[in-house]
Amino acid sequence: MDTAEIGKRTRQENRRLTWLAVKQNKASYLMIAPFMLFFLVFTIVPVLMSLPMGFTDFNMVQMPKFIGLSNYTTLFLADKVFIQSIRVTLVFALFTGPISYVLCFLLAWLINELHPKLRTIFTLIFYAPSMANVYTVWKLIFSGDSYGYLNSFLLDLGLINAPIQWLTDGSYVLGVTIVVQMWISLGAGFLALRAGFQNIDRSQYEAGAIEGIKSRWQELIYITIPSMGPQLMFAAVMQIVSSFTAGTVSQNLVGFPSTDYKAHTIMNHAYDYGWIRYEMGYASAICMILFVVMYILNKLIGKVLSKYMD
Repeated sequence: MDTAEIGKRTRQENRRLTWLAVKQNKASYLMIAPFMLFFLVFTIVPVLMSLPMGFTDFNMVQMPKFIGLSNYTTLFLADKVFIQSIRVTLVFALFTGPISYVLCFLLAWLINELHPKLRTIFTLIFYAPSMANVYTVWKLIFSGDSYGYLNSFLLDLGLINAPIQWLTDGSYVLGVTIVVQMWISLGAGFLALRAGFQNIDRSQYEAGAIEGIKSRWQELIYITIPSMGPQLMFAAVMQIVSSFTAGTVSQNLVGFPSTDYKAHTIMNHAYDYGWIRYEMGYASAICMILFVVMYILNKLIGKVLSKYMD
């Protein structure tokens, strides 16, 4: 019996065992089937289609026309708004990504130290903004007249002499957008970290005390963080995705397009060409560039956190 025959039988055996496992857990697969179907149709298929579509001129009416790298060369050599959107997205991600990630972790850590009933209440308080439409409240806070909460507060303190146009002045729109995005960023990553704190075996802290750990900070560094590898990874991926795909906040808060494109992210640029101008080939090229950047960053984060994944 040759090696090729052994390998062939091994692969057949693996397939048989895989099919047997599927049959044994068919109820679980049936439960996730609706989600996987929607995920396949509305996420996987569009991502796969955007790669070849980025090399075409497609207006959703006529058949796509292959134009090679023309969309990509136009983006980097002739589209000044796209270059501006790259700078805005990088600044946006630099603030909202790491800072929101650290805030999610610290808040989850602090909430975990509370009484069980208080944990539930504060988890809801901090998670609710990610579910609710909070733009109306923030528009009241940053309203450009003297009745806006922030302007009124600053006028009463004598820090300003006239109301500031927070939502239309190019000097402030990006800062306002970053603040609001950070407020609503406590979403799935925050819940994952909360669950991670709950799942840590308490006996590890007792063993750590015997080994010489004396403070809560030492517990955090040597026990808590190493025990939360999967949750840390999931939260990091969610923060990267939310930071680089942010666009809804600026559209709802400072208008579309924002003043002088000061809060115009890459996602806003893709939305502009995809759903307003219907230049789907060009929009697909923008989305593919964004996808590649997020993929590289996720790989880097995976390497950084890989030591906690065992």
